[in-house]
Amino acid sequence: MSVAARRPARQAGALPVVHVHHVSVRFGDAQVLDRVSFDLEAGQFLAIVGPNGAGKSTLVKVALGLVTPDSGHAALFGRHAGDVPERIGYVPQLKTFDRTFPATAVELVVTGLRRRWPARVRPPERNRALEALAEVGAAALADRALSRLSGGELQRVYLARALVREPALVLLDEPATGVDYLAEHDLSLLLERYQARTGATVVMVTHDLAAARYHATRALVLNSRVHGFGLPADVMCEACLQEAYGHVGHGHVPHTHARRVHS
Repeated sequence: MSVAARRPARQAGALPVVHVHHVSVRFGDAQVLDRVSFDLEAGQFLAIVGPNGAGKSTLVKVALGLVTPDSGHAALFGRHAGDVPERIGYVPQLKTFDRTFPATAVELVVTGLRRRWPARVRPPERNRALEALAEVGAAALADRALSRLSGGELQRVYLARALVREPALVLLDEPATGVDYLAEHDLSLLLERYQARTGATVVMVTHDLAAARYHATRALVLNSRVHGFGLPADVMCEACLQEAYGHVGHGHVPHTHARRVHS
């Protein structure tokens, strides 16, 4: 039985975990997002797919409250974007810290609790960080220097950092960048296990269309505007992808005649 099949039905009147309404963002002459709208219910696994420059990362930053839209609005858990950081875990696309910085994996995970680098890790913080590392299969990396971590190991540590507070919403911006296929598959399975245990909602930006079809319960096909939102089998059809990407040839995505769903 899939993760989605185990989810309880949404209760009448329950607010969506993610609410995006007519969000538009322009950077200079570029219209990055154009009247993007969708609602995501609790317990779903949303894959956001689209070509480079489609606005996927910008959309995640709008949801986090890091980018203010020119028009429209975004809300998480019924609150303005950015108002509930304690309920959100975030894995960024770019790991911007200096890899030579003298810190260990457990210290990086603790920054998910403190939101800053710790001068000294307290025992309760270390215990929580170790539990998070164990959940993502990285307990053995706890005291390893960040400079000695491979790309896949670093991704696991960042995921542990995102999960250390047991957030109700996990946002991941292309978490598989720089890792191989097996590491990417393991990451998706770890997220599914976390969802099954906690009932959390997951939003993941990805370029892997096959992984999106296999792991996600909802898909958002984006290229500045929404080209499809709904069940992956419905909206990741060849017609939707051709419209969003501007070309065909996604041979690993089975052709369907499913209808497109627009906001």
